[in-house]
Amino acid sequence: MRVVLAGGGSAGHIEPALALADALRQADRTIEVTCLGTERGLETRLVPMRGYELALIPAVPLPRSVTPQLLTVPGRLAGAVHKAGVVLERTGADVLVGFGGYVATPAYLAARRHKVPIVVHEANPSPGIANRLGAHFTTHVFTGHPDTKMRNAQYLGQPIRRQIAELDRFAVGDKARAHFGLRPDLPVLLVFGGSQGARSLNSALAGALDAIRAAGVQVLHITGPRNAAEAQSTGGTVPYVAVPYVDRMDLAYAAADFALCRAGAMTCAELTAVGMPAAYVPLPIGNGEQRLNALPIVQRGGGLLVEDDELTADWIKGALLPVLTNIDQVAAMSEAAAALGRRDADRWLAKAVIDVATEAAANRGPQAAAQGAQDATAAEAADPHLPASGRHRQNR
Repeated sequence: MRVVLAGGGSAGHIEPALALADALRQADRTIEVTCLGTERGLETRLVPMRGYELALIPAVPLPRSVTPQLLTVPGRLAGAVHKAGVVLERTGADVLVGFGGYVATPAYLAARRHKVPIVVHEANPSPGIANRLGAHFTTHVFTGHPDTKMRNAQYLGQPIRRQIAELDRFAVGDKARAHFGLRPDLPVLLVFGGSQGARSLNSALAGALDAIRAAGVQVLHITGPRNAAEAQSTGGTVPYVAVPYVDRMDLAYAAADFALCRAGAMTCAELTAVGMPAAYVPLPIGNGEQRLNALPIVQRGGGLLVEDDELTADWIKGALLPVLTNIDQVAAMSEAAAALGRRDADRWLAKAVIDVATEAAANRGPQAAAQGAQDATAAEAADPHLPASGRHRQNR
């Protein structure tokens, strides 16, 4: 079985795609996975690092309003659709799974043209343009948020890494704290702003840091690589540990009792899966989706919500610090967050993808499979620089 994943651009599109890739391989080691991406996305680093094949196509951002740039879209989109189609034929794709973003639109159009079954996963409450398009091409549409409204949508949850889904924070907490140089006997606030950090979180924390430590609360601060100069840890009785980036977020979660963070779909999914309460600070740009991501968690008692322009050192000292030092309140919020977590969305989505691909293969029959092998060979001859996973398609 050969699966192509379209989820390039931001970590919010790439991470669920890679979580699905891991789940597919766990279900069947013979499944071949190819990820579609662009040259400027995070996938150029994340996909190879996780051991998956990456095929690049041109990025085609779709303007959200009528602008002169709109006139350039058809030509660029046609080229990207062609490139995506070559990858589908070259790899002998049995199914395309799209997660939205710049890569998904040409991938959906190419899959429809080449009669490759489509599965759509939408992480956010407000679906993007690409996934709204994809949902018109298939009945296999899944969402990561319970309130997402889409054609044929079924709520499944957000695929997250097994490393985090299977995390027992309390069992490995002492080991995780030792890893970061934190004490085992004092509460820990984890501060992070996504893969690139967040200037407003860093600034508010800096003004409140002395008060936090004076209250006996340690801080594990992931500043973001752009703010590496700020990553200067301070020892003493109550440690402050600052690092520019953390590859092992499972250890960061295990070391902490509470988080101060953005409210991206992946962040909300991971924190509820591990049962960690948080003060969510939605990104102040876009269509307000981060606020919608966090709202169900906050409404059910699993977190706090503060707007970006209201996040100040005074807010941390006056609103957050009393919560951090209330053990019973933190425990209750942790239980509320855990009640909303979904740890097996990756496995459920993998099962759905396998079922779709299996059904499509059964419907094609031997003659269609033989024709597909000939098409794959022709595509390979036309573009020898594409990945070589399409060879031996006739052996499936």
